[in-house]
Amino acid sequence: MAGMGKRMRPHTLTVPKPLIPVAGKPIVEWLVEDLVKVCSEKVNEIAFVIGRFGEETEKKLIAIAEKQGAKGTIHYQEEALGTAHAIMCAESALTEKTIVAFADTLFKADFKLEEENDSIIWVHKVEDPRAFGVVKLNDKNEITDFVEKPEHFVSDLAIIGIYYFKDGENLKKELKYLLDNDIKEKGEYQLTNALENMKNKGLRFVPGKVEEWLDCGNKDATVYTNRRMLEIKQKELPKINHTSYSNSVVIEPCFIGHGVKISNSIVGPYVSLGDGTIIENSNISNSIIQTSAKIKNAHISNSMLGNGSEYHGKPADLSISDYTTIK
Repeated sequence: MAGMGKRMRPHTLTVPKPLIPVAGKPIVEWLVEDLVKVCSEKVNEIAFVIGRFGEETEKKLIAIAEKQGAKGTIHYQEEALGTAHAIMCAESALTEKTIVAFADTLFKADFKLEEENDSIIWVHKVEDPRAFGVVKLNDKNEITDFVEKPEHFVSDLAIIGIYYFKDGENLKKELKYLLDNDIKEKGEYQLTNALENMKNKGLRFVPGKVEEWLDCGNKDATVYTNRRMLEIKQKELPKINHTSYSNSVVIEPCFIGHGVKISNSIVGPYVSLGDGTIIENSNISNSIIQTSAKIKNAHISNSMLGNGSEYHGKPADLSISDYTTIK
């Protein structure tokens, strides 16, 4: 999660993308929880590869790991040199059974990880595979090829960015080989090159399929992911006390944080309101409003508003950064 999150600006100017909340929790926290659930053994360590995001962010990440009974460790990628380089920044964590996950993706699945496999590459069928890395399968359901952003159709099984390796030390060795020999593709050290080398040495790769793949790559995708997570996780969300709001209606599913004040408004469905937010004389649906925001006389849908932002106004499709005021 070391990237700058440029496609999510302005929301990533003050917080790294994986800590942006959807359905009341940071993206990366939902991801960690769901990965731990599919593992049949205890997870010992959760290593976060980040940029220099500051002490507060690092404390939040360590706490996310500790909630799962695991040790949290922080590792820095100082320069964007590709996926293989990013993983090797957490070299000390690449031991035993290892899951690698890119922290801007969420998934819906109902299975336990089959840990006897050499490696599992999680995939999802997509309509247009040209924007993704894809895999080809043989008649034994084994992965035979990794193809990055194919111009012509070779497969519609897109790699979603979650990988399992039975032997983390072997993964480390293959990644180190790329870095030591300066083997790059498009100017970066790519994980897919290491996977190809491992496959050519006889490792068996199989696909792991998820029911649903949720992307958080830009504002619209993140708002949609918030909607789906509110639907999927509805039973896990804190119970909403509908009697605590003045002349207002909350249409579930929604997440309502602590200290939220709502008056003369309709909120929902598919809305997440961060702690301390104030809503007055407004209609809000399908949106993410972060902490301590103030919204008045507004009709808002398909929007994201940052921490401490204010909006007084008219119907809109908004993407407003932290501590911005629009009247």
